[in-house]
Amino acid sequence: MTGRKKPLVVITRKLPDQVETRMRELFDARLNVDDKPMTQPELVAAVKEADVLVPTITDRIDAALLAQAGERLKLIANFGNGVDNIDVAAAAKHGITVTNTPNVLNEDTADMTMALMLAVPRRLTEGAALLKDGGKWAGWSPTWMLGRRIWGKRLGIVGMGRVGTAVARRAKAFGLSIHYHNRKRVAPAIEDELEATYWDSLDQMLARMDIISVNCPSTPATFHLLSARRLELMQPRAYVVNTARGDVVDEDALIRLIEEGKLAGAGLDVFEHEPSINTKLLKLAKTNKIVILPHMGSATIEGRIDMGEKVIINIRTFFDGHRPPDRVLPRSA
Repeated sequence: MTGRKKPLVVITRKLPDQVETRMRELFDARLNVDDKPMTQPELVAAVKEADVLVPTITDRIDAALLAQAGERLKLIANFGNGVDNIDVAAAAKHGITVTNTPNVLNEDTADMTMALMLAVPRRLTEGAALLKDGGKWAGWSPTWMLGRRIWGKRLGIVGMGRVGTAVARRAKAFGLSIHYHNRKRVAPAIEDELEATYWDSLDQMLARMDIISVNCPSTPATFHLLSARRLELMQPRAYVVNTARGDVVDEDALIRLIEEGKLAGAGLDVFEHEPSINTKLLKLAKTNKIVILPHMGSATIEGRIDMGEKVIINIRTFFDGHRPPDRVLPRSA
């Protein structure tokens, strides 16, 4: 880009200082220092004047918005791996390239998945809250605060991509038996390493697992993949952990089954209608039947910086006249 006018890059949310500094050095970067989500009129103004839009998962970049984009907008460099917030097909119709930031959050998300997998059966947040709130503790007792061990249990992974595989490696080290359902089987070498059992039928796997970990992306095909019917197949002792996307699970059905004692509990880092959280989930959390977190799975300093660096590489590569490494194509392409 040397000798050429710097592209106008509009960034919709506050990013780490290190990333923003580099953005300002390389581009005509317009920052969101207050970190307030852009309103729809603000997004419209951004797409009308920007060369590059850098949105996050909280920004809905749909066909209606893209129809109002100016001629300058040629790249949407998403700050995030998932692109369910962007109508990629509509962007392609307008000649706008879309990129994402894959493969930088796999380990962080897997860490959080494992944390929730431990937190729910072992009642970690319940015990921590008791001491934090000044609750009376008479000392160790053979029968007090008993949870469930996870060693020796069966873990069913829904979506054996990079995150699912990272979860499986951690879970195997904790002594869980690895099972998975995926659109296609993983490589034999990975199956052998993890001693993993593949289930072609999701229904059959759900009925036999002690813990289900949801690690698939949000797509039209995965909307309510764990439907009421499928959740009802699970055993009453089973737990659900979701660090992927909220709409993969029928949230109302999950709540009902936990309330009725037909599921043991859940660990959720994502919700079907984020940032709004179902009030029934909040009530369940107070009864310690579930552990809920505010979408923290990828929230590490290192991960956010890595994401920003990928965004920068995609922008620089695009304006140097090359295909950006993390281009996302429409699903029909």
